[in-house]
Amino acid sequence: MASSTDDTAGQAIGRLGFTSGQVIQEFGYDDDVDDALRAAVEATTGTSLVDEDYDDVTDGVIIWFREDDGDLTDYLVDAMSALDDVGPIWVLTPKAGRDGHVSHSDIEEAATTSGLHAMGTYAIAPDWSATRLASRGRGK
Repeated sequence: MASSTDDTAGQAIGRLGFTSGQVIQEFGYDDDVDDALRAAVEATTGTSLVDEDYDDVTDGVIIWFREDDGDLTDYLVDAMSALDDVGPIWVLTPKAGRDGHVSHSDIEEAATTSGLHAMGTYAIAPDWSATRLASRGRGK
């Protein structure tokens, strides 16, 4: 029997938009990440998440980012270096009121500096919110 955490992770995958065969790069992994969400991404894609050192083309990016993790713009620039032009970038941050929370305005500022824009933010896991970033279009 699946737990409610597994059910929540499964529903989150639909929102992330990942599909079978995709290679998803992960930045900011630490012991506080949501393991059920990670497992759901891997089950959906059929591939293991690749780490920050992966240097081939990727289909999407997940960035686990906390307030004290440094400069989000640097993470975004690194993430875009191997990302297919149409692949999504998801910035996962601790929800409001939790240690390491990052304000939406900080995410938007880093996105703008990187030539991206925030598409929307969703509750993606019990302790995490996800903000989808996309390129600004033809003028990038």
